[in-house]
Amino acid sequence: MTTLTLLDTATLSRSAALFDHAGIVFVGDIHRRWDHVARGLTARVGPLRHVVLLGDMECTLPLDKLAAPILAHGAGLHWIFGNHDADGGPEMWANLADPRRNPRTAAGALHGRVVELGGLRIAGLGGTFHTRVWNPPAPPRLHSRDQLAADLATLGPGWSADATASLATALAGMAIWPEDVEALSRQRADILVTHEAPSSHRSGVAVLDDLARAMGASLVVHGHHHTGYRAVAEDGLEVQGVGAGWGIDLAGRAHWQGDRERALPRVAGWRYR
Repeated sequence: MTTLTLLDTATLSRSAALFDHAGIVFVGDIHRRWDHVARGLTARVGPLRHVVLLGDMECTLPLDKLAAPILAHGAGLHWIFGNHDADGGPEMWANLADPRRNPRTAAGALHGRVVELGGLRIAGLGGTFHTRVWNPPAPPRLHSRDQLAADLATLGPGWSADATASLATALAGMAIWPEDVEALSRQRADILVTHEAPSSHRSGVAVLDDLARAMGASLVVHGHHHTGYRAVAEDGLEVQGVGAGWGIDLAGRAHWQGDRERALPRVAGWRYR
């Protein structure tokens, strides 16, 4: 664990108003380990009004069923998708995103939206960058999804119709698209929630820093890299990384632990705490 402190019951109780005033907990990449969440909810005290999942849940059952402990706790559930949320094929993706399977949680999809939670405007951007669409800092190859079919038609004879269709579905659903980033940049938010990391992580992308600043956001919360940290840029933009299965609040305080965290390489221009 790099910069986060696990709160004991007494500390959490004393600091709830200061550090958790909006009652929001962000949960990093679950990767089917819902036991981390269930255990954390059982041990947790203090207000919990909203839970935001940062992608890579890998739903083997409908999200409504998997997230039942969160819903039973009385919290609203909100989520973005990660790069592994369709690894199990169309069934896994439908278990996350199909409203017919998830009448309770489908409305909590945050990708491409700004919603108000606990008096704060939260924006969501799911997915990761893919070379065939956009691999910053290089300019985008494609701008919008309506360009995808013509681009994939150039793949050549080595690609079967089924493989091409599978790639089209994955890129349309899981890639970060310039059209989505541009649409969000025209809106206002206090917090930007992403799966991919901004430039505070060595594998992150400065495009997300720029998006947060364009939206007026003061904090970016991300998953994907399985490490918890808090970083501050020279202009005051803050980033909170969240470890796999960890539950972290707005102040970067850990309400429960998940998987062992990965090492965090430091990046020039960011101050870590």
